[in-house]
Amino acid sequence: MKHCVLLLSCIFLSLSTFAQQNTEVFLVDMRTDDENTTLGTPLNISNNEGYDNQPSFLNDDTVLFSSTRNGQTDIALYTISTNTTKWITNTPKGSEYSPLKIPGKEAVSAIRLDADGLQRLYEYDLHTDESKVLLKNLKVGYHVWYNPHIIVCTVLIEDRMDLVVANLKEGTNYTVQKNVGRSLHKIPNTDLVSYISKENETVEIKSLHPISGATQIINFIRNGSEDMAWLSEDTVIAGTNSILAQVKADTTGVWSLFHKVDPLQWNNVTRIAVSPDQEKLAIVAEPPAAAIVQKQVEAYNAANLELFINCYSPEVTVSYFPDKIWYEGHEKMRGIYEGLSPTNKTYQVAVVKRIAIANKVVDHEKVTRNGKFQQMQVSIYTVNGGAIERMTFIFDDDKAPNPETIVQKQLDAYNTRDIDGFMDTYEDDISLYNYPAEKRSQGQEEMRKNYAGFFASTPDLHCELKNRIVIGNKVIDEEKITANGNTFSAVAIYEVEDGKISKVTFLR
Repeated sequence: MKHCVLLLSCIFLSLSTFAQQNTEVFLVDMRTDDENTTLGTPLNISNNEGYDNQPSFLNDDTVLFSSTRNGQTDIALYTISTNTTKWITNTPKGSEYSPLKIPGKEAVSAIRLDADGLQRLYEYDLHTDESKVLLKNLKVGYHVWYNPHIIVCTVLIEDRMDLVVANLKEGTNYTVQKNVGRSLHKIPNTDLVSYISKENETVEIKSLHPISGATQIINFIRNGSEDMAWLSEDTVIAGTNSILAQVKADTTGVWSLFHKVDPLQWNNVTRIAVSPDQEKLAIVAEPPAAAIVQKQVEAYNAANLELFINCYSPEVTVSYFPDKIWYEGHEKMRGIYEGLSPTNKTYQVAVVKRIAIANKVVDHEKVTRNGKFQQMQVSIYTVNGGAIERMTFIFDDDKAPNPETIVQKQLDAYNTRDIDGFMDTYEDDISLYNYPAEKRSQGQEEMRKNYAGFFASTPDLHCELKNRIVIGNKVIDEEKITANGNTFSAVAIYEVEDGKISKVTFLR
């Protein structure tokens, strides 16, 4: 992963971001009934440590994508019907990106970046493993095939990319526009190619006829995201964070929801590819937070120091609840865990309960030392960019009285919308926070004012307890809340002092 950053430098402006993330390629079934489109459960088809990105379909049964192995990025080929993957390039002194099928050939094209910085567009034969340069004098960043001999590509010029049409048969190149983005696509059922125009302050999706050179505005990008694909000749989809949105080719700029991503399955959607039969999507996203947390638990128990450390971001913050910093960064972490090795498996961690919400995971953990019980603890993990960026510890206090009774009493009062009974479970100086330490309210008066109106205006209010962790004087509840016909999840950490709830911290 880190090798990618060094190699790409400023050449691939967008890839330098992805190279620091543990991205995966997911395959999703897409079904359309009566003009309603639904997506199935995502399948991780890359399932690889490090950088997996830039998928495209070779055909309805085959997905191409870039994938990192042994410090280099090669092209992988996944066959859907057999659920198998094979490598189609192996370039020890370089890496390949953005693989595409070459029309009319049993071959693919890809951007090759050599260790010496040379960047060119190559052709790779699928049967002979032979390769050759397609455009010798152009530093191609991204490309799309218009037909078997015309390529529309972005070419790196100084600190920008320009849109170039290259004719392999005639050996000609002409620049259509300066300063464009990375997303190039053939528009289905047309003679046009779409590109991202940055020549104006508002970033536009435009069409190009590569023969005539005619261009036209299609629409505008959403939330700065250049990652888009065509569902049909008149519908574009794009991914941003946990949302897949769609827009018509009508220049209105009005995007609508296509699909909301389940963060327990995947996170931070970026690149998208649509299968030729329009029945599948290949989507680049980060694995769910719980999967990353579980990987670090397993690495710790296996005493694999490097794998354990690499589950965390280089600037990771480790703290005591709620936000007292213990240490920061890989270097400090490595020093603390330096004794971790396959020959020194002194400590083991077992996850007793797990709560996952959005990009946060709360684990109730049992720690043993040489097989004997050591302690119970809670670890709160915050995951971003495919790595753990914050870990917060709550340690057990076996001398604290059981806090569960009063917390359950307030939950019962909440569900009956009994404002007096609800407020009676809290201290006069009750404080409410968003995790880790953003204050929402202070004192009974302010809290009562907020909740009284909420109770009165929400006749269907109900909180279902999905999971509960009790540690020391704290109760951590995973809650499913129904309010005014809507349902959402929340996690609340209740702290109890002298038989009353003194503080609540919400994870969202």
